[in-house]
Amino acid sequence: MAKLTFLGAAGCVTGSRYLVEAAGKKLLVDCGLFQGSNELKDRNWKPLPLDAKTIDYAVLTHAHLDHTGWLPRLVADGYRGRIFANPATIELTEILLKDSAHLQEEDTERAQRKKYSRHPEPLALYTAEDVEPVLQQLQPMPRKGGFDISPEFRVVSYDAGHILGSTSLELTISENGKKTVVVFSGDIGRYSQPILNDPVTPPRADVLLCESTYGDREHQDGVPEEALATVVNRVVKRGGSIIFPAFAIGRTQTLMFYLRQLEDAQRIPRVPVYVDSPMALSATDLYLRHHEDHNLEFTREEGGGSGDPLDVHEFHLARSVEDSKRINDVTAPCIIISASGMLTGGRVLHHLARRLPDARNAVILAGFQAEGTRGRALLDGAKLLHIHGQEVPVLAEVVELGQFSAHAGKSELLRWAGGFQGAPRQTWLTHGEPVAAQSLQAAMQTQLHWKVDVARYLDTVELGS
Repeated sequence: MAKLTFLGAAGCVTGSRYLVEAAGKKLLVDCGLFQGSNELKDRNWKPLPLDAKTIDYAVLTHAHLDHTGWLPRLVADGYRGRIFANPATIELTEILLKDSAHLQEEDTERAQRKKYSRHPEPLALYTAEDVEPVLQQLQPMPRKGGFDISPEFRVVSYDAGHILGSTSLELTISENGKKTVVVFSGDIGRYSQPILNDPVTPPRADVLLCESTYGDREHQDGVPEEALATVVNRVVKRGGSIIFPAFAIGRTQTLMFYLRQLEDAQRIPRVPVYVDSPMALSATDLYLRHHEDHNLEFTREEGGGSGDPLDVHEFHLARSVEDSKRINDVTAPCIIISASGMLTGGRVLHHLARRLPDARNAVILAGFQAEGTRGRALLDGAKLLHIHGQEVPVLAEVVELGQFSAHAGKSELLRWAGGFQGAPRQTWLTHGEPVAAQSLQAAMQTQLHWKVDVARYLDTVELGS
């Protein structure tokens, strides 16, 4: 009988990895990094509880690191199969993995030089050299419609509306003349948002794995551009700067879209916007190459003759370390966009160390902040933040703008789940902290009358009837 093992994203938000076994074959759905607490991050250094060489296939729902960031370790441990993903996800995965390796090498070198680490010999989880074999194993599959991975596994992709290329996967397992349909939600995006299409619910599922990141809460009310304009005007008026932690593909484009609209309407002043990323690729070019992910509003804007909708008037891309360091010399009001979104590492930490002690400045947190991350500490009111071996005082304003989240809120998750034509025989909630998953479980049981359980790390469950 087909079975499923929760190798990650169970009891926590990160580390998405699901192993499906059927008809003597093994399929890995997603292969992400654990992020957050030290206990979670330590899992990244442990091999899978099975030999990576015995896995036959892998498939990705989307490119974010908590879904792809462990691929270099998987390949280093002996995985030699193909890694299937749609073209946008393949392009983004290449960018993300190279960026991740680069930042890890930078952070490791700094930790070794300045001798701050909880480990005697700080090491990078992987390097740029480890990424190259992964890229050779990536293989495109259709953005929409069906695709046969093997005689045992067929997938159909549905737009998840989370980032470029994000999908919910309908996996049909064929074993002993019987078919079982398992749906992996991936990360579900927001409805009626600019740029990306709305999430699409697959028609049916025998078994559903549904994310529950915001399963216990709704996003803040209010029009996103109004909230953003209020913060920008307030901070600029007092002579401060804004740090916006975000990966350079995804939420950054939503922010740039709104900033451009607000500038054109003269509702905010034109200030320099620095996107601090070592990636040497125009994000706009990537969006323009993948129109299949755009909604009509964005497509019309592209052809409307008003210029690039994702470029503000004073845009600066910091590719090199030297470019990044020069931002420290900027004393006039500006906006700095830099990874990582949960403040777990990357160049954003330098900007925080430089600007957190100044009460004129602000940090805008829009994405989910997992337990054990610096982002969660800021949201919880931390007065000191541990950065690069130093205690940095938090005097800057900390603003949460949930309107910019790329994750569905509780009611949106229920809306997506309610789109199935019939109730799944079994639903497992993943990709959520315990309180969030339990809250969504109760809501699904009450409102949808489904059989719903919360996934547990390393548990194996049967997928047959």
